[in-house]
Amino acid sequence: MLPLKIFIEFILITVVSSSFKPNELTGGDHCFCKLKGQIGDCSCNVDTVDYFNNIKIYPRLQSLINKDYFRFYKVNLKKECPFWSDDSRCAMKFCHVKPCKDEEIPPGLKGRILKHPYSNEEMYVKYLEESQHQDCDSDVIDELGYLNTTISAKAYEEFALWQAYDDAQDNFCTLPDDDGDAQYVDLSLNPERYTGYRGPSAHRIWRSIYMENCFRPKNTFDAYISTSKLNGLCLEKRVFYRVVSGLHASINIHLCSHYLFPETLSFDGKGEGGRWGRNLAEFKNRFGPETTKGEGPSWLRNLYFLYLLELRAIHKAAPYLSSIDYYTGREVEDKETLDAIIDILTIIRSFPEHFNESTMFNGGSQAQKLKEEFKQHFRNISRIMDCVGCEKCKLWGKLQVQGLGTALKILFSGKFDEKNGYPNTIEKMPYNGNGKEFKLERSEIVALFNALGRISTSIFEIENFRQMMR
Repeated sequence: MLPLKIFIEFILITVVSSSFKPNELTGGDHCFCKLKGQIGDCSCNVDTVDYFNNIKIYPRLQSLINKDYFRFYKVNLKKECPFWSDDSRCAMKFCHVKPCKDEEIPPGLKGRILKHPYSNEEMYVKYLEESQHQDCDSDVIDELGYLNTTISAKAYEEFALWQAYDDAQDNFCTLPDDDGDAQYVDLSLNPERYTGYRGPSAHRIWRSIYMENCFRPKNTFDAYISTSKLNGLCLEKRVFYRVVSGLHASINIHLCSHYLFPETLSFDGKGEGGRWGRNLAEFKNRFGPETTKGEGPSWLRNLYFLYLLELRAIHKAAPYLSSIDYYTGREVEDKETLDAIIDILTIIRSFPEHFNESTMFNGGSQAQKLKEEFKQHFRNISRIMDCVGCEKCKLWGKLQVQGLGTALKILFSGKFDEKNGYPNTIEKMPYNGNGKEFKLERSEIVALFNALGRISTSIFEIENFRQMMR
């Protein structure tokens, strides 16, 4: 006679399995059956991306983002929601984020070292003893054309603020968290997975994003824009919706692939009070045509579209990204990180079918106005991330939105365009002294690669769900 626990487990698995009809798994209108062919708004197709990502990009990215430079992310999880008062908080222990202790942070990430933005030499501001005690008359000397070039530390800080303001004009999201409440988090110890955060608070986040910050066709009242109406939007507005939808689809896949099951179910992975694993029923519920009014396949297609857009951004910024030190103070690992970056940039460069951003925002003043609206809408979305009631969801939401915002910044700021003299080759970026070169903050680089890592993981997980269905 079977033990009671095994018998219950058998019954539960049978119930889960019986909720799928055979034609839903292997044919008919299931979400995967339509996930083939052209992705839309670019020249690539689904099968090509699957192979390129799962074989070449995914394993390299997983290795890269586990390096010290990329797994420590500075974030403020205490910011108040700027749009509404909401004290909804996830009570489950899986919602909480554990910040790093000081001794856990790599030495190179501690403190504040001023560096020239385009040089590896540290800028130590030195003062001559006499220059700090001179009176006004001491500036007059006999040599014709003398210029006092002494610059105070306060002036350097003001220059940095001016530069930060100029750079912020190109931002598609709010500035990286660097205030007193920001703390380093080890992303590897706080993985993105199902936490139990759902209900009105979570729905309000996505509803605000879709209803108030996406460009919408007339007479569209649902939060999600149907594919038939989406095709009526101009390219720029359609791209905006598709990247938001792709990000939403990716997050949903992460929750389905790292789902907390009751303790009685034997799926892969373990968690306290239950087991972590892939939830096929939840995946089907979120993407199946019968539960999404037929839109599930389009949402998955938008995920592939977002992947190509972020891939293109990294390809476009490759010369700059290959010139950074990736400094953490751990010399051997820093060199390994740079080698890994150059390797993955070379692989990305070998993929010819990226998203083509040059077709967007062309058309004079009206196009520039649309571009500014595009930017403002996305900045609002980055602010909405501070309204998320689950710490872990907020962490990964802020990181992925910042990563996508960084990708948009690279694509549409104009500072990486070849017409401006920026080379489309993987080599050191030349510094010509005019002060106009593009610079990314460390947190933007960390977010950029981690965001692509999340999208890459989603596409990899789609194949795992395919195998489960078979």
